[in-house]
Amino acid sequence: MKKIIFITVIVIFIPFLIVNFYKIDEKEEIKIKYMSNTIIRVKRMSTGNIDSIPFEEYIVGVLAGEMPIYFDKEAFKAQAVAARSYAFKRMEYNKDNDYDVVDSIMNQVYLDDNYLKDVWGDNYIVNINKLREAVNETALEYLDYNGEVIDAMFFSTSNGYTEDAATVFSVDLPYLKSVKSGWDERTSSAFRSTTTMNINDYQKEAMRTLNPELNKKDILINSVMGLCGESGETIDIVKKWLMQGHDLDKDHLIKELGDIAWYLAEAATALDIPLETILQGNLDKLHKRYPDGFSTSASINRPKED
Repeated sequence: MKKIIFITVIVIFIPFLIVNFYKIDEKEEIKIKYMSNTIIRVKRMSTGNIDSIPFEEYIVGVLAGEMPIYFDKEAFKAQAVAARSYAFKRMEYNKDNDYDVVDSIMNQVYLDDNYLKDVWGDNYIVNINKLREAVNETALEYLDYNGEVIDAMFFSTSNGYTEDAATVFSVDLPYLKSVKSGWDERTSSAFRSTTTMNINDYQKEAMRTLNPELNKKDILINSVMGLCGESGETIDIVKKWLMQGHDLDKDHLIKELGDIAWYLAEAATALDIPLETILQGNLDKLHKRYPDGFSTSASINRPKED
């Protein structure tokens, strides 16, 4: 009888120990493996303060800011390598400036530990451990091209194609070429969505991605060059359709027209006017030219200065 009781106690108690062991283990906060002396200077957009943050700790905060916590660890590891590469490049570019990066989408979204503890609450340790594991397992890993750290631009969702560096930044980078990105349509909930906004709201939102270090002259030059470049892209798509037997790639054409809209908004910003002013001015001109709608006669006989 004693043996039966003893065995029963063991059978019940051992699983109890195992379960509670893992409960305790889950609450142990993982530390960052490689805490080097490298510091990155982060400008906080809400306060204007510049914080000096250990580099790998900064990468953890970027993972929290740039990706939903429910993503798989492998996705976080890939993001960690991209974010580390991007940050290294920003530090190289801004070594003579007061700060290396800002904590917003102008560079990489960074969320500090105090903020994460507040928003995650009881899930903080589980979530932060997931991010730190990704950082630890990719420690010292970054992307390079011909021995130099690349400018690792990334995005959440494309509209079917990645962007070309020459189009956006007027710099030709061999590792940042436009390629088809069809999996966005299959996997991203953001690929197809409807947003209603007025023209000036679009300008404001679009210009969040404008390089803040450009002056008004550079912004205007970049916008005009971009309009020319994107117009050429649209011509090439239609040319392939008309002259070379290709199917009309409507998705690609829509993408390029969207880029034209961005550069038009940039030009308006350089001129310190709302985008609506440009579009309304065009409508006023058209109403004057064709008061009753288009007609061949009105087109042929319109004043030369019109």
